[in-house]
Amino acid sequence: MSLIASERAVGYALQKPRMTAEEYLAWDAGQTEKTEFIAGEVFAMAGGEDRNNTVALNLVMALRQHLAGSPCRVYAHDLKLRVEAADCFFYPDLMVTCSASDLSDRLIKREPVLVAEVLSPSTGAFDRGDKFAAYRQLPSLREYLLVDVDRLRCDLFRKGADGLWVLHPSEAGQAVHLASVDLTVPPEAMWADLEPAAAPAAPPPP
Repeated sequence: MSLIASERAVGYALQKPRMTAEEYLAWDAGQTEKTEFIAGEVFAMAGGEDRNNTVALNLVMALRQHLAGSPCRVYAHDLKLRVEAADCFFYPDLMVTCSASDLSDRLIKREPVLVAEVLSPSTGAFDRGDKFAAYRQLPSLREYLLVDVDRLRCDLFRKGADGLWVLHPSEAGQAVHLASVDLTVPPEAMWADLEPAAAPAAPPPP
């Protein structure tokens, strides 16, 4: 499946002429809703659940405390990540950059060492597939974390010295070690204050 086709399962393409990256940035500066840009097309972003937001904020808190006083910064939700090689702009749930160049740009980051996405039913396949394929084209990226709030588990992909990405999974009761920033997140911090998943709706009576 192409990058464009898989993103259509996440949001919806806005009926606009194809744009260059520069045209997109100029247009997007006047918008009130977040959009993502993928190889010339603009896509409205789907909304998320409060449970996803809780876990994303748990990670942000752990990372901010750990990185305090270092040259690294953690950003969540509202900052664009530029993937030049794939001609994309994304809004990761979370990213960490230690780049001086990134610190000098208040709107767009380009050199993260860590990117995390909190999965939802509408975005999971894209986050695991074509979005990860795009992220892998970032030379700076060392780890990609996928967080499953329904199963309380994480899939951490880490880039080795040979350039290959290796999966390091963790289950509900296990800590997650983020080697890119030398931080171990215990399960009680990862899943703190997470509300239980809603029970499935009862089927209608016959």
